Amino acid sequence: MTEPVKPLDPIAEAHRQWSARWPEHADRMAAVTSVMRAQQLLLSVIEAALKPYGLTFAAYEALRLLAFARTGTLPMGKIGTRLMVHPASVTNVIGRLERRGLVERRPSPDDRRVVLATITPAGRELAEESTAALHEADFGLPGLGSEDAAAITAALHAVRVSAGDVPG
Repeated sequence: MTEPVKPLDPIAEAHRQWSARWPEHADRMAAVTSVMRAQQLLLSVIEAALKPYGLTFAAYEALRLLAFARTGTLPMGKIGTRLMVHPASVTNVIGRLERRGLVERRPSPDDRRVVLATITPAGRELAEESTAALHEADFGLPGLGSEDAAAITAALHAVRVSAGDVPG
């Protein structure tokens, strides 16, 4: 009787190939490739959980950020900074949310150059419903305990520090 063939892990195979040619770079290559693959897998689960609500993860993040704001209002520039995205991305996401009646935009009364985004009651309701869906999906990490999730966060924080994204 022959044993079933185990599926090949492409990242492990790439690591084996790198180790034979460039052993000093093999672990970092595998780490980066693993992070990129994990991002693909997580985004797939997150997007599937948000699809019934007509939200992308970017739109969800913007809604949730506004829902967290004490007044439900933030300057567009601050939204971009907090979400770590380009201003054009914020404009596009907020525009789509505005067309759905989930967010309203208006000039700041203090500085007409500043545009404020405000979550509407419908946006607040959708933020709560979609958050419950992400909780139900365990944010794409079912079966992963809090300790392991915290360890992943800590390891990725070290990457962010080394890239200059956040202070050490």
